[in-house]
Amino acid sequence: MQSKKAFAEILDSKDPLSAYRQLFHFPKHKGKKVAYFCGNSLGLMPKSASKFVEQELKDWQKYGVEGHFKAKRPWFGYHHQLTQMTANLVGAKKEEVVVMNNLTTNLHLLMVSFYRPTKTRYKILMEAGAFPSDQYAMASQANFHGLDPAKAIVELKPREGEHTLRTEDIVIEIDKHKSSLALVMMGGVNYYTGQAFEMEKITAAAHAAGALAGFDLAHAAGNLQLNLHNWDVDFATWCTYKYLNSGPGGTSGVFINQRHAANKALPRFAGWWGHNDKDRFLMKPGFDPIPTAEGWQLSNAQILPMALHLASLQIFEKVGMKNLRAKSEKLVAYLLENLEKLKLVNLNILTPTDPKQRGCQISILTGNDGKKLHKHLEKQGIVTDWREPNVIRVAPVPLYNSYTDVWRLCNAIHEFYV
Repeated sequence: MQSKKAFAEILDSKDPLSAYRQLFHFPKHKGKKVAYFCGNSLGLMPKSASKFVEQELKDWQKYGVEGHFKAKRPWFGYHHQLTQMTANLVGAKKEEVVVMNNLTTNLHLLMVSFYRPTKTRYKILMEAGAFPSDQYAMASQANFHGLDPAKAIVELKPREGEHTLRTEDIVIEIDKHKSSLALVMMGGVNYYTGQAFEMEKITAAAHAAGALAGFDLAHAAGNLQLNLHNWDVDFATWCTYKYLNSGPGGTSGVFINQRHAANKALPRFAGWWGHNDKDRFLMKPGFDPIPTAEGWQLSNAQILPMALHLASLQIFEKVGMKNLRAKSEKLVAYLLENLEKLKLVNLNILTPTDPKQRGCQISILTGNDGKKLHKHLEKQGIVTDWREPNVIRVAPVPLYNSYTDVWRLCNAIHEFYV
C-alpha cells in the first residue's frame, strides 16, 4: 500500500478544492491531524466560527438589548442573513426556506401542517430502519391523532437478501396504499446504509397517489446536490451539525414549498416570530402569518447557533454544491476502488455502488472482528463511526477530506488484516 500513497498525494495536488481543507480545525492524534471520516455525525469546526460567535458576544456586551438593532449583524432579522444561502444550498426559492429551532422540533411543527389524517387517508409511509428520532416522531404523531402506529405507519423494507430499497419498489408500495395514504415521509439519505433516495421520483409517486411528500434531509443537506423546488417536494427539514459543520446541537433548516408557504389558512402551531413582522411589535391579538416559510417560526433567532451556521454557509456559498458533489463522487470512487483491491471477504459494502444513489457516506458491513477493526483505526488516528451490530460508517467529506486521508484509511484496514 505504501506505493499508492504517492498517487494519492498526486490526486490531492490536482484537486481544485484542496485549499478548503485549511479552513477547518482537525482533532490531533499523537500530535498529528486525524483522518476525520465522521462528518456524517458531526462536521469539523470552521476556523472562522470563533470570530462569528465572538462578534455576537462583543455586541451583547456593548449594546445589551439594543443589539437587536445596533449589532454588526442586527439580531432582530439575523435569520435573514441565512435565507438566500440556504435556498441556494437546497435548490429552493428564498421564500421557501427558513432557519430555526432543531431538527425533530421542526419535523413535529411541519407534521402539524402536513399530516392531517382523515378516516380514509391516514397512513404514513417511511423506510424501515429510519433514524430512531424519525420513528418516534411518526409514531407519536399517529398516537396524537388517536391512531394505532402499527396500522398507520407503513415501513418499506428491502427485498430478501438486499440491504437497500429499490425505487421501483417504493413507487409500487405508494401505489398499493394510494387510497389510504396521507403522507410519504422519508430520509433523503438513510443514516445507516448511506443510500440516497430518488426524491423527485418518490415525490411524483406520492402526488399521483393523492398524498404529500416530506423528507428528513439530515444526511442529505450539504452532501447531495438538492433541487427541492423543482422536484416539487412539499416540505423538508434538516440539521446543520453534520455536513453543514455548524456545531454540536446546531440550528435547523426548513423547506416549505411555495404553494404551501403562501397559504395563510394552512393549520400550524403559531408563535410570535411567525407573525407579520411589519406589525409584530403592535402586540395585537390574532395571528397573521408571514406568507413564506418564516410563517412557521415560533421564537426569535438563536443568535449564537446561527452565527456558527453563518460562518459555515459562507464557505458553502463560495465553493458551491455542484463543485462539492463533483469531488465527492471522485473521492468515494477512489475509496471504493481501494477497498475492492484489498479483496477482503469479511468486509462488504452496504451502500449502493451507483453514485446517484449515495452521498459521500459508505457503510461497511464487517465480520465478527468489526469492533476490533474500528478500535484499530482509532489507534491509527482515523476517526470513523461504529454502528451496532457490525457496521463502520465512513464519510469522506469533500470540503475537508483528502485522497491521502482515504489512502490512510485503506492502508490501516490492510494492516489490520495482513
